[in-house]
Amino acid sequence: MVSAAACCHYAVLARSGLAYEKENLMTFRTLLGAAVILGASAAAPAAYADDFSFTFEKGDIPLCNTGYPNRVDNAIFTLKNVPEGTTEIRFSLTDLDVPSYNHGGGSADYSGGDVIQPGEFSYQSPCPPSGSHNYEWSARARNADGDTLARARSSRKYP
Repeated sequence: MVSAAACCHYAVLARSGLAYEKENLMTFRTLLGAAVILGASAAAPAAYADDFSFTFEKGDIPLCNTGYPNRVDNAIFTLKNVPEGTTEIRFSLTDLDVPSYNHGGGSADYSGGDVIQPGEFSYQSPCPPSGSHNYEWSARARNADGDTLARARSSRKYP
């Protein structure tokens, strides 16, 4: 990352009457931008990889098409490529046709394995008032410090 001293050095040179040609100024800006990008990418965790994924099955939730969701146990989640160091996975459900409705979600402790069974948390079931809606579960794999290691999404229509 470019230090404050380097930026101040540039300002002193500019004030001291040293003329910078347009090309030199563009080079400086390009190098400054590259330093910021490289600094940011070096600080970002490498675990935001696209390999973490999951699928879900609704399980034994009752059919609902009244627009008044039931409180039910979580879906059955089948996980793939959970990042090393994951101790918790947080799930949340969004109705993509009515994203303002909060279906909630919850957390499941994670110590290995590839399936999360119902009973880890409860949420408001899918319950479109008419027809079917598209629902999306999102998941965040987190470590013991609460840092997000990876994110994944999975969606399907209900009913």
